[in-house]
Amino acid sequence: MRWSRRLSLTSRILFVNVLPLVLLGGGVIYLDVYRKQLLDERFKLALVEAQITAEALAGATNERQQALLIQIGKEQRLRIRLYSPAGDLEADSFMLGPPTFSIDGTQDAEQDFALTLDRWFDRVVGAPPLPNYTEPATDNAAAWPELVRAREESLTQIVLRDAADGTHVINAAAPVGLDGESLLITRNPIDITESVRTARTTVAAGVLVALLISTLLSLFLARTIVRPLRELVQAAVRVRQGRDRQVEVPRLPDRRDEIGMLARATSDMSAALRQRIDAVEHFAADVAHEIKNPLASLRSATESLGKVEDPTLRAQLLEIATHDVRRIDRLVTEISEASRVDAELSRAVFEPVDLVPLVENIIGSREDRQENEGREILFRPAQETAPVLGEPTRLERVVENLLDNAVSFSPAHGTIALDLMQRDGWITLSVTDEGPGIPEASREQVFQRFHSVRPESEDFGNHSGLGLAIARAIAEAHDGTLIAEARQDGEPGARMVLGLPMQPRRSA
Repeated sequence: MRWSRRLSLTSRILFVNVLPLVLLGGGVIYLDVYRKQLLDERFKLALVEAQITAEALAGATNERQQALLIQIGKEQRLRIRLYSPAGDLEADSFMLGPPTFSIDGTQDAEQDFALTLDRWFDRVVGAPPLPNYTEPATDNAAAWPELVRAREESLTQIVLRDAADGTHVINAAAPVGLDGESLLITRNPIDITESVRTARTTVAAGVLVALLISTLLSLFLARTIVRPLRELVQAAVRVRQGRDRQVEVPRLPDRRDEIGMLARATSDMSAALRQRIDAVEHFAADVAHEIKNPLASLRSATESLGKVEDPTLRAQLLEIATHDVRRIDRLVTEISEASRVDAELSRAVFEPVDLVPLVENIIGSREDRQENEGREILFRPAQETAPVLGEPTRLERVVENLLDNAVSFSPAHGTIALDLMQRDGWITLSVTDEGPGIPEASREQVFQRFHSVRPESEDFGNHSGLGLAIARAIAEAHDGTLIAEARQDGEPGARMVLGLPMQPRRSA
């Protein structure tokens, strides 16, 4: 199990399915070559035996010929037949002496299985069918085609036939001398059939074992694939139904295959989905809460206007109503911006942006609009250029929000420092103010939506508490970071650090 987890599913499936085929194909090819080699050797032997026997019989007397037929047939386990020039049978070793072999046509279950296996292997290797070996009703030279050719061509002829019991029969026909006699040697090489059948049985057993192993491996695959998939399906169903907020999708950390990758991706996806759902739910609740307060104040002011006759008091109520309307408008604008930023940036096409002129233009525009309220803005870039990939208007929004936050917390006529530098493939822009600073325990909370701790000098409702949350969302959409730190010089104040990956240099 541990070893298999390092293999991909494709490798496992290919291994399981190819293994029996490789064994079967290799065994069939081996057996076919093995059988042909054995038969080739017996063909050569039959050719030599026929020629030697024909030379021994040539010119011998009838008594000597019969003695040679008996002797050679017994020693070589052959059936030797001698035919006259007219083609009649003159002598047969099986009639002169006891037969040296017999072909049994009866079949039992074992022979039926062997014959079936033989036919199946021959069909697989595409072996041509062999003529059947049958004894003719009238035994003469014309009954044997190989003997006819040998008499006509005066050359030894070899023919392979199949016997009724599935064994092979090799006939070798040769002319004898110059007087027209001929002989026919018949051999039944049952050792070849037995050897081949033994090898075939071994191969068949090997294939059966391979099929058994393949089946077990298939069950193993089903266990290693289906079980984790079922667990993932069940977890996905629970996530879809939303019945369990803490659904734990199995991550399968020990698996290095596609199933493990899918499990971890599904787990990360479900966690991100749950975070997104929770964020949407919290955002909706926060929106309702934030809008409810100015609406309540606006309602109270408008209801009181009809009952108040004092001009001064009516003016105050109108000012409160106007302030609440502006606050609601600001909230709606900020909420709309916060809800659109993720969707818009996911579809945005980033382009090269130089942060140095971008920050300089923002500072100049703020001074023209007098939005710094008397604070001095110091911009100190360490390099002349700071190239990044991003969406310019969104990056401008990040810098604007950071400056708005720094201005609101800085004392009158205070200094706000912007430092820009490059290091290790990153560009960092830090905004440092001289305000009260942020406690270490609250440095992450300031990036939460609607988290707003404003200075006492600022009028209530002038900020929505979404500025830093929007800035961090934009930074993360650019694969960057936005964090809050204490001032590096130890003086009172806060330091916001924006980090963005530097634009890769184009290769020449």
